[in-house]
Amino acid sequence: MVRSHKRGFPPKEIEMKKLMLVLIASVCCSAFAMHASAQQADQATADAVIGMTKAQWAAGMKDPTNITEQSKDMSDDYTEINGTYATRLDGKAMNSRLSEASGKDSGKTIASEMANPKVQVYNGDVAVLTYNYVGITQDKDGKQT
Repeated sequence: MVRSHKRGFPPKEIEMKKLMLVLIASVCCSAFAMHASAQQADQATADAVIGMTKAQWAAGMKDPTNITEQSKDMSDDYTEINGTYATRLDGKAMNSRLSEASGKDSGKTIASEMANPKVQVYNGDVAVLTYNYVGITQDKDGKQT
């Protein structure tokens, strides 16, 4: 028996279109799952970076002269931009030297908070933390700034 396919598509073409639809749907679902997984990994990285920064502050408040403890989580290529210096601070060594010098100051940080923190993760191996630092320092006479 010979069939004519004047109307619609031949059965094989319909099966191929169904298969293509299933493949496209599978790829889309996989992409969404991978994106969600990447977001979870980025959030874990963000939490770790914020935690390390707060630990650095806590170590500085506990003992401003213990630079080793304050910088234990810093990588050698650590970079910082802050309001104290009018330039970018490149490297753990430079940051440690400046921290050591400021640790000899007679003032002591008694409170520090991170307002508006944002961590941007790039390719899973670079994280940029930006925030507004809010802190209180007390000098040797008890005056707070």
